[in-house]
Amino acid sequence: MAPWRRSLAFGLCFVVLLSLTSRSWGYFYSDSHEGSTNDRFCFCQLQGTIDDCSCNVDTVDYYNNVKIFPRLKSLLVKDFFRYYKVHLEKECPFWVDDSKCAMRFCHVEHCEEKDIPPGLKGDVSSYHKYIKEVQTLTNCNEDLNAELGYLNTSISDKAHKEFQVWADYDEAQDNFCILDDHEPGAEYVDLLLNPERYTGYRGESARRIWSSIYLENCFQAHSVKKKSAYSAMIPYQDMARNEVCLEHRVFYRMISGLHSSINIHLCANYLLSEKGSLGFVAPTGLWGPNMEEFERRFSPHMTDNEGSHWLRNLYFAYLVELRALAKAAPYLRNEEYFTGLEKDDREVKMAVKDLLTVIEAFPSHFNETVMFSGGGTSAIKLKHEFREKFMNISKIMDCVGCDKCRLWGKLQVQGMGTALKILFSGKFDDKFDENGISTRLKQQQSPSLKLKRGEIVEFRQRMR
Repeated sequence: MAPWRRSLAFGLCFVVLLSLTSRSWGYFYSDSHEGSTNDRFCFCQLQGTIDDCSCNVDTVDYYNNVKIFPRLKSLLVKDFFRYYKVHLEKECPFWVDDSKCAMRFCHVEHCEEKDIPPGLKGDVSSYHKYIKEVQTLTNCNEDLNAELGYLNTSISDKAHKEFQVWADYDEAQDNFCILDDHEPGAEYVDLLLNPERYTGYRGESARRIWSSIYLENCFQAHSVKKKSAYSAMIPYQDMARNEVCLEHRVFYRMISGLHSSINIHLCANYLLSEKGSLGFVAPTGLWGPNMEEFERRFSPHMTDNEGSHWLRNLYFAYLVELRALAKAAPYLRNEEYFTGLEKDDREVKMAVKDLLTVIEAFPSHFNETVMFSGGGTSAIKLKHEFREKFMNISKIMDCVGCDKCRLWGKLQVQGMGTALKILFSGKFDDKFDENGISTRLKQQQSPSLKLKRGEIVEFRQRMR
């Protein structure tokens, strides 16, 4: 898959994660109310509008639970989405930290070579039989003129290196995060065998990750003083109000939504016991929703009344991701989703097209055109700073001490970074009407889209 299409697909992956988060959240709300008058969990049931967007919570809940989530769930088990190539052995670039999660559940199971679909490994030999021209061609030498068809392929090694420099530079201008699947040491992981869940990773190492993200890489309001390492993980209310500009607020709310997504997944898939029902140590442990942990992380009395803001930021991040998918829909429709298994590839392509049609029909998409719209050098500088800060956060993921946490942290950050790339690179065309409502996207690729040299011809491994 070409790099830009692989990156676009990461956006789809993160919407999958957020949708699963929404369903996981349902565990806590429904279970805590069933047969009980205790209202201590009522903070789960948000209502009203979502700040900086034009829709409300109920609209998102209905659209996600009824229309989007069922479609996404069926895609999760497909090879194209379940296998993810990632580099988990990179050193932390910011500090020396040899802390590791001691639990056996932190370990990530890598794939054996034989289990990876051939198309994801770069074997495109079986892809040619899909092409209509190949299916109808009867004589490979037909109309062949050896002289006119001669192609001089004598390009020097030095020229090839220069081409790679150009490609790397082009890609660096649009990316909002680090993609390391092409680096030596990257390996395939089956995400179905390595689900995102609580591993016991906590303490100073985990606190330092979130402290660095919030205090060093989020835009700070002038009125906000730096807090302790633990408090740094708690978003400050100034960013939820209009005390900072829209761009700073969007950045913070995206990171806060990411944080909420991770926390809800951990609470929904928590290690309840290492023993099975018969009392013996279970190889995989006993997992399920942990109501007390969810309350500790989000209830008003445990979070200084900030928990509802963090949950609302999850909705905001969901809407930004949804908007990115809608904007990239014409390009994603043209992808083959190639794994080498013709039947599966055809089903995935049809399912993705159906999903994109549903997403495009969402009535209240986030309007990204109001951002970085001031013109002049100030807007350019702000966008550059926005991108650099998110790029830095993606690097921080290499400092996570738990392998499984690092895996899902990198995946979620890359998905969000891809959404930002789609929305703000200027290479994906879309229109809004006079009321700021997104009009239906054109079904063909925009002639203004400029693909990078390597992106046009190179099929990458896969995405998820």
